[in-house]
Amino acid sequence: MHEPVLSPDELAVLRLMADGDTIDLVARKLGISERTVRRKTRSACDTLGCETTIEAIVWAVRNGHL
Repeated sequence: MHEPVLSPDELAVLRLMADGDTIDLVARKLGISERTVRRKTRSACDTLGCETTIEAIVWAVRNGHL
C-alpha cells in the first residue's frame, strides 16, 4: 500500500499550524485567505483519513514530513 501524498501547500499549512500559528496568521504568512487555509487542512485530512488537523499534523511529523 502506498503512503498518502500531501501537496506542498498542504504541508506548508500543516507546518505553520504545528508551530502554533492560528488560521488567520497562517493565511497572512502564506498570502492566502482563511477559507483557503481551511480548505487545505480539510484536504490534507481527507487524503490521510484523519478527522482533525491535529491528527494530520501528528501523521506528518511521524512520517518525517514536518
